[in-house]
Amino acid sequence: MRNTPAAALLPPSSRAWLGPTAALAAAAVLLIGFRYSGAGGPGRVDTRIGSAVDGTVPEWRRAALAVDFLGEPVGAAVLVLLAVAGCLLLRRPRAAVLLVTGTGLTVAATKVLKPLIGRTIHDGSLAYPSGHTAFLTAFALVLALLAARRLGRVTGCLLALAAALAAGAAMGWAQVALSAHYPTDTLGGLCTALAVVPSTAWLIDRTAHRAAHRTADRAADRTADRAADRTAHPTAEG
Repeated sequence: MRNTPAAALLPPSSRAWLGPTAALAAAAVLLIGFRYSGAGGPGRVDTRIGSAVDGTVPEWRRAALAVDFLGEPVGAAVLVLLAVAGCLLLRRPRAAVLLVTGTGLTVAATKVLKPLIGRTIHDGSLAYPSGHTAFLTAFALVLALLAARRLGRVTGCLLALAAALAAGAAMGWAQVALSAHYPTDTLGGLCTALAVVPSTAWLIDRTAHRAAHRTADRAADRTADRAADRTAHPTAEG
């Protein structure tokens, strides 16, 4: 199948704004990480946000646990498998690849960054950036990018960003409410997803584009060879 704008995960209109967004998000991850590198406690922002969230915990603890489960290995696997199955049913294999690789690489990025930054919480557990927040943000962003293709450029951009921010905020709240992360850890997780997913989508599109061109070139070569053979060996008449 030849690569077309309709098949691309990131059409030109999306790349125009997702590229700068990814760059800014990556810069934010590094800056926040540098600020809290080696820290073992909350900063001023963490303390202020944490105190506000603490008041909601008793009434909303079950909700926080439910959201937290979506970032656990079992919950995350169920989400991804269901979404991949939906993509395959809709004949969107490239989208299925992005769901797996986009979320997987996002979580992998958080695991690589945690020991490098070395921020800890509680008994020395590595905290920055939040893998749970990164996963759910990445998952929501991928789904939003797929849905945004049917909308206009501005509406699609707003939908994708809103979905990512909403998912990141929900998981961030759950992590802070359950004292699993500092608020800035969850912000780092959100930004990690915003940096990794667009980059992954671009790489998938580029790889598919090159593969399509190679297939088309081989087909053209075969057609040219057959035409040359017919010219060199015309069919005898009479």
